[in-house]
Amino acid sequence: MSEPSAAIGAELEQIELRENVRILYAVESGSRAWGFDSPDSDYDVRFVYVRPVTDYVRLRPLRDVIELPIDTSLANPLDINGWDVMKALNLFRASNPPLMEWLHSPLIYRETGELAIHLRALAQANYSPMRMSYHYMSMAKRTHKEYLEGRAEVSLKKYLYALRPLFAIRWMEQHGTPPPTHFETTLEGITFANEIRSKLSDLVQRKRAGGETGAEATDVVLIEFIESEMERISSIIRDLADPEMSEEPLNALLWNELELNETASRKDGLEHGK
Repeated sequence: MSEPSAAIGAELEQIELRENVRILYAVESGSRAWGFDSPDSDYDVRFVYVRPVTDYVRLRPLRDVIELPIDTSLANPLDINGWDVMKALNLFRASNPPLMEWLHSPLIYRETGELAIHLRALAQANYSPMRMSYHYMSMAKRTHKEYLEGRAEVSLKKYLYALRPLFAIRWMEQHGTPPPTHFETTLEGITFANEIRSKLSDLVQRKRAGGETGAEATDVVLIEFIESEMERISSIIRDLADPEMSEEPLNALLWNELELNETASRKDGLEHGK
């Protein structure tokens, strides 16, 4: 992974210079973070950044996302985009599942300061199982409807795209915390039928060895499990907890990051004679 890592690091530095931001946290998301990437999988890099204080006090606020065109010059295309820290904290307060997955990604490209550490700690007792479960159920239902239901052949990754969110919900049921981003870590920490566990282990290994488009005859056992799990979760999802997360600790984190960024900017200016 040396070539992609170098390219990712260089791109993050260029983003900071070009956009006048500081990247606080950058990770891999998607199939590589989930642990069932194929040889031809993209690199999906996601990051959180902070701007100078003056950029937040404007008549016309700047965009709160940075999105780059997908770089197809590498053997595995590079997809990079990020969120402003204020956007990220607002989404964190809403228990945004993609952000929760970024925070728990096993592949970290950059982690500056302690923002991610504090958010991981806050997430353990301040997330909404209901909101996250609705998100994951929507993912599973969409995949089932579009790629699994009534199909004679199924792409290997589509089973995983339906099963991963369903097992994320099961993790929350059994542990009362946000689920790990890495799929096999989730599987190791929850209970379910051994027959399905064996099938999943084999499925992940074949997905890693094959390509993004590999398809096989439909596995009836997996399809029936997916459908029964969706039915089971649908019967309990409305009763899941949906706590309101306090703004105060998040405001404190925001102010701290803005202050740290101003201090770092002044130091850089002194070092460069500005």
